[in-house]
Amino acid sequence: MIIKFIAAAVLAGTPLLFGTVGEILNERVGHLNLGVEGMMSIGACAGFMVGYITDSFALAIIAAFLGGALSALIYAVLTVTFFANQNVTGLTLTIFGIGLSNFVGVYMIGKSPDKTLKLPENITAQMRSVNFFGLEELPVVGELFFSYNPFVYIGIIIALICAYYLHHTKMGLNVRAIGENPGAADAAGIKVTMLKYINIIIGGGICGIGGAYCAMINNGGVWISDNVGGLGWIAVALVIFAAWKPNYAILGSFVFGGLRILKFYAPKSIFPFPNAFYDMLPFLITAIVLVASSMKKSGGAQIPASLGLNYFREER
Repeated sequence: MIIKFIAAAVLAGTPLLFGTVGEILNERVGHLNLGVEGMMSIGACAGFMVGYITDSFALAIIAAFLGGALSALIYAVLTVTFFANQNVTGLTLTIFGIGLSNFVGVYMIGKSPDKTLKLPENITAQMRSVNFFGLEELPVVGELFFSYNPFVYIGIIIALICAYYLHHTKMGLNVRAIGENPGAADAAGIKVTMLKYINIIIGGGICGIGGAYCAMINNGGVWISDNVGGLGWIAVALVIFAAWKPNYAILGSFVFGGLRILKFYAPKSIFPFPNAFYDMLPFLITAIVLVASSMKKSGGAQIPASLGLNYFREER
């Protein structure tokens, strides 16, 4: 039972991993992007529809990344170039992304002969699992490490690459310097605007892949509206839980994934709570994390100092 719970927690936490890592890249350059839910929704729509039309898993992943990246580009233009309020822009992006995704979904369903959208069997088979040449059959180890769909391994690889990028490369050091003090970074010759755009756009693309997971895996390959279901908001809080480190986001996302599926594994005789309580639990813990981080006196050491503040080059 414990092994099955851990494996299910990994699957349930994978979309959170994409959203968290994408948001970390945004926040590391000083941009609090509250549009994670919107970027994931647009990525979900782009990935699902391209997969539905082309029957190609690879093209679906690329489309999801591009959908999230293009939506992040809108945010970047407004906040980096035109100095729009980051919070308002992010919230607007969320509303826009969810609305656009639902609109396209309804339009495509209307064009479908049977008034439903279901991914072709070929692409569904590609998404089920990765072939590890029999390792998935090993007891315990096989189920824990080799039994997941490709999204899981893509997410872990992206998180580790981003962790290396931020903490072991010169560009990553420049990115962190921008998040702390963009004026000083600019004076040191770092291309602040360029790196802000790069990180925001790539972060949005990663969020888009997480949205594709929601649309293509969570719903069994059938399109439904509002398929991200609030996971983008949990991802924003998970950034704090992960201390703005992509490698920590791996553990954090799987912990919150466990909270999402706890209702299926908690013994009713010991925990006689209604299912609605367990549905609420991830959002309750999210709120607690946000409150605790704001009250903790020493917690600011990890937060990028310029987070949420637009950089006006003329004022440095």
